[in-house]
Amino acid sequence: MARQLDTARHAANGPRKAAGYDWEGAMAASLAGDPAAYRRLLEEAGRWLRRYFARRLASELIDDAVQEALTALHLKRATFEPGRPFLPWLAAIARFKGVDCMRSAGRHCTEELDETLHGVPSHESASLSGIVMAGLFERLRRPQADAIQLVKLQGFSVREAAAMTGQSEALVKVNIHRGLAALKAWFGDGELAFEKVR
Repeated sequence: MARQLDTARHAANGPRKAAGYDWEGAMAASLAGDPAAYRRLLEEAGRWLRRYFARRLASELIDDAVQEALTALHLKRATFEPGRPFLPWLAAIARFKGVDCMRSAGRHCTEELDETLHGVPSHESASLSGIVMAGLFERLRRPQADAIQLVKLQGFSVREAAAMTGQSEALVKVNIHRGLAALKAWFGDGELAFEKVR
């Protein structure tokens, strides 16, 4: 166990990956019982999640979504498979917690807000789009959904997405092409997409 902990610590504190923080090494150290690595992992994940949710949720939902996602990370950390990319795993948690937060906010809304009162634009359209897209992505094969989200929605390059998912660059491109073709087929005449998501 001591050797495993030393190896994991070295992985977490060793040379940084090209994309920055060594997520996989930190997670390995955390799973091996290194509390400092786990604390740092949660801090880095919190920052990543805040950026993720800032592009997808209304500002008043961000803190709750970050906390929900960090709680899920803590509770589900034993399901992470060492050697697999960490960020797609975290993004999947974030995606589901973001949708949960939007649904919860919709259930607790008791009155219609007038946008003109504060001059703040509504996030209704973006929230609805997020729920619809989450439903569509659930119907795709996981590698296709991950590739489309990382490259088309989050702005990562094909090379970065390949490193994050463990797919080759060619496979990332194929999964994007096939996934977008499937989404286009489901959308059909446009308005039917909402029927198909439910």
